Amino acid sequence: MLNLPNFLTLIRILTIPFFLVSLAYHRYSVALLIFIFGAVTDFLDGLAARWMHQETRLGAYLDPVADKLLVFSSYVMLGFIEAIPLWLVMIVVMRDVLIIIGFAVIYYLVDEKFEASPTVIGKCSTLLQLLTLAFALTSLYAPSWLPPLVLKTLVAATATVTMLSGIHYLYRGFLWLQRRTPFSPSN
Repeated sequence: MLNLPNFLTLIRILTIPFFLVSLAYHRYSVALLIFIFGAVTDFLDGLAARWMHQETRLGAYLDPVADKLLVFSSYVMLGFIEAIPLWLVMIVVMRDVLIIIGFAVIYYLVDEKFEASPTVIGKCSTLLQLLTLAFALTSLYAPSWLPPLVLKTLVAATATVTMLSGIHYLYRGFLWLQRRTPFSPSN
């Protein structure tokens, strides 16, 4: 079960506390390096799983959990140290909380298995969230490297696409539920 791709994912998860501590103590260069390391291991674990034919059920669950742990914790910490606006933190966190609640409701209400698959807008949302993290970290490490408008534009784009993807996932969930649970009004 603990093959190379899963090991890389596990290492990525284990680096998150070091990343957060680096941010908390204003060690932005270390935080940026850990973030880059996480991005590289994220790329390598997927590549290794496909190339070595070591795709596992554990890896299919562990990889998105690692991604969400990094995004959640990073956004909360960057919001806390005021590197990104708190309203963006709320949008990113609330979108995923609503999606998780939606999946839980479907899981407990419907006997049929719901296959969750990422959508194009969901992937765009994740990409923008990660780019915003990278640019926010870069602006903490070297503020003169980026004009403030770049980060502000990324923040606005991330907020917009994150909200749209959340609405899209909720819509898909409601459609799926509607097709499976016929409504019968009580008399």
